[in-house]
Amino acid sequence: MRGRDSELADLHRLATGRSGGLVVLCGTGGLGKTTLAAQAAQQAETEGRAVFWVRWQDDATGFAHDLIRIAQELGLAESRLHDAQNGRAALVDVVWEHLAAVRGWVIVLDNVDTPRNLGPGSELPGSYRGWVRPEGAGLLLVTTRDSARDTWGPRARLVPLEPLSADASSAVLCDAAQGAGTPEEAAALGGRLGGLPLALDTAGRYLANPTSRYRTFTAYQHALDTEFGDLVAAEHPQAADPEVARRVVRHTFDLSLTQLHTDGYTLARPTLFLLALLTAAPVPRAFLTPALLTDATGQSATAAELDAALAALHQYSLISTPTAPTNGTSELQALTVGQVVLHPLVHEIIGLTAPPGTDRTTCHTALDTHLTRTVHDTISAGRAGWPTARLLAPHLPALLHRTPPTDFTTTRNVLDSLADTLRDAGAAAEEHLLRQCVLAAETHHLGPDHPDRLISRSNLAHTVRALGRHQEAADLHQQTLADRERILGPDHPNTLTSRGNLASALQALGRHQEAADLHQQTLADRERILGPDHPNTFPSRSNLARALLALGRHQEAADLHQQTLADRERILGPDHPDTLTSRSNLALALQALGRHQEAADLHQQILTVSERILGPDHPDTLTSRNNLASALQALGRHQEAADLHQRTLTDCERVLGPHHPHTFTSRNNLASALGSLGRHQESVVLHQRTLTGRERVLGPDHPDTLTSRNNLASALNAAARSQRWRRPWRRTRSSPAR
Repeated sequence: MRGRDSELADLHRLATGRSGGLVVLCGTGGLGKTTLAAQAAQQAETEGRAVFWVRWQDDATGFAHDLIRIAQELGLAESRLHDAQNGRAALVDVVWEHLAAVRGWVIVLDNVDTPRNLGPGSELPGSYRGWVRPEGAGLLLVTTRDSARDTWGPRARLVPLEPLSADASSAVLCDAAQGAGTPEEAAALGGRLGGLPLALDTAGRYLANPTSRYRTFTAYQHALDTEFGDLVAAEHPQAADPEVARRVVRHTFDLSLTQLHTDGYTLARPTLFLLALLTAAPVPRAFLTPALLTDATGQSATAAELDAALAALHQYSLISTPTAPTNGTSELQALTVGQVVLHPLVHEIIGLTAPPGTDRTTCHTALDTHLTRTVHDTISAGRAGWPTARLLAPHLPALLHRTPPTDFTTTRNVLDSLADTLRDAGAAAEEHLLRQCVLAAETHHLGPDHPDRLISRSNLAHTVRALGRHQEAADLHQQTLADRERILGPDHPNTLTSRGNLASALQALGRHQEAADLHQQTLADRERILGPDHPNTFPSRSNLARALLALGRHQEAADLHQQTLADRERILGPDHPDTLTSRSNLALALQALGRHQEAADLHQQILTVSERILGPDHPDTLTSRNNLASALQALGRHQEAADLHQRTLTDCERVLGPHHPHTFTSRNNLASALGSLGRHQESVVLHQRTLTGRERVLGPDHPDTLTSRNNLASALNAAARSQRWRRPWRRTRSSPAR
C-alpha cells in the first residue's frame, strides 16, 4: 500500500459514509487496483460492514446471479423474487430497490475490463438500466482499466489510480531488496518500471534472491535497457496504454525467466506458460507431470527437472504453493497441500505469448488429454481423490468449451463423472460449477427437451439444494417434473424420480403436508411399477417417513424407517451411504418417540462409520455429529452435548459457510445446549444470530425461522428469570447481619 494513502482514505470514507453509490477504481494493468480494493474491503469488514467480492468473468448472467444472492443475504424477501419470476416486476429493479434500502454493505466487482458486456444488451453500464447502478445505499466498488466517463455514467465517482511516485516506488524496492542500492537508485529503477506495483514487487524479489545474476538496482535497470529493450514500446512505460503496462510487466517476468533458463531450469518457462493456459485457479500438483510437459512442448522432461523448475518458479515468486496450517485437520491439509497458484496478472500476461518452439494448439491438446486422464485417475482413487477433484473442477469448463461437437458427449461425461465424485465428497460449490456448465452446454448442443438435459437440470437442482438454496431447487425440480410428464409420461421411472425430488424440496421449504402427499403418491407408483424391493423404491419410503415425522406422526414414521433400514441392510449392505441414512432417520424417529438412549446408540454407530468412510469434514458426518449431540442433550448430558455442538458448529462454519442452513441448525442447537447449562446470555446471543440469519436466508415465515423466533423468546425469558432469582440472593448476602 506504499503511496496509496490518499486513495485508501477516499475509499474508506466512501465505504463507511451514508451516501453509498457507485465508485470506479480505474487505471491500467499492474497498478494494484485489486490490492487497493481488497484493503478497503478489509477495513470496511473490520468496521462491521457486510462485504462481498465478485470477480468479473465476462458473464453478465453470472454477475446478475451473484448480485441476486447478495441481495438475498442482505434480506431480500422471497416474495419480491416471486413477483419478478411471475412478471410483476423486473428482477434487476427488485434487486436494486432492495440495495437502495439497505445500508452497511460493500460490493467489490473486480477486474471489469469488458464493461460493455455488463449490459443491458450492447449498452454501456452508464445507462444505469443494467446490473450496475449508482443508487445503492451501500458502496458498489468496481475495478477496471476503463476510465472513460461515458462508460460509467455521470453519477459514478471515478477514482483514477496512477503509477506510484518516485518516492513510493523507491520505498517498495528498498523494502524488498535491502542493500541493493541507494533510495535514489531505487527511484530511478522504479521510474524505469513505470511505477507499476506488480513490476516493482517482482523486481524487488528478484534482487533479494542471493542467486540472481543482477544484485543492484542499477544493474537491474541496465539489464532492462540492454537485454530487453526491444520489448518496451514507450520511452515512459507508465503511459496509460494497457498494452504498454503488459509489456513492462512481462518485461520484468522475462528477466526472471531468462535468469532461470541460464541457471539450467529449462522447463521453467514452458511450465509457467502451461499454467497460464489453464483457468486462473489453483492447479493440483499431481496434474503437472513430465508426460504433460513432454506432450505439450516436445521437450523431454524428467520428474526431477520438473520439480526443480517448479521450485525455481516459486523462488522467484512467479508461482505460489499454499500449505495448510500445522494445526489443521488432515482433510484441510489434504485440500491445501499439493497445489500450484499463479497470480492473476502473471496468468494474464504469461499466457499472451508462447515460448519459442512452443505451439499453443499443441499445448491445449496436451492439457485436454491430461486433464481427462487425471479426472479418470481421480475418480478411480475414491475418497483419496476428493481433494484433487475439488482442484480440478474449475479447469474443466474450458475443456468442454474447446471440445469439437463430435466429441461433445465424451467430454460431457467426463465433467458429469467428476461432478458425481464431488457430490460424494460433499463439495457442493465445486459440483455446482460443473453442473451449471454441463446444463448450459447440453442446452446448446442437444436442445431443451433432450432427456440428458433433463437429467442435468435435476442434478443441478440437487446441488442447489445442497447449497441451502431451497426455493431455487424447488423451482428447478418443478420445471423438470413438468417436462418429464410431458415428454416421458407420468409413469416413467425418471418422472417418478422428479416427483420425489420436488416433494423433498417442498419439505425443505417447510411445506410438509404437500411433501407427504407427493411422497405418498410417488411411493405407491414405484411399488406398483418397480416393486417394493427396487433400490429406487427405498428413497420414496424413507422420504415419506421423514415427511410424516415432520407432521408429528412419529410412530408411523418410525415403522417406515425401520422397514426401509431392514431392506437396505439386506440389499445394499450395512455400510452403504443409503443404509447409514436410513439408520440416522430411524434414530431421529426414535428420539421423537422419547426413546433417547436407543437413538443415541444409533447416532454413535452412524458417526463412527461416517468418520471412517466419508471423513470428519463431510457434510453427512457433520450431520451425524449434530444428531448425536442432540441425543445426548435429550439424555440430560448437557456438557457433552454442548462440547459436541461447539465442535460441529466450528466445522460447519469452516466447511459449509456461516450462512448455510445446516450451520444455522448447528448454531441453534449449541444455543439450546448452553441454555440447559445455565449460560443464558450466551444462549440469547446465539439464538439472536441464528434468527437473523434464518430470516435473511430462509425468509421470515419458514418453519426453521419460526422455531428460532420461539427459541429466542424462551432464551430471553430464561435469562430474565435467572436475573430475578439472583438479585434477592445478592442483596441478602450483602446485607449486614441482624
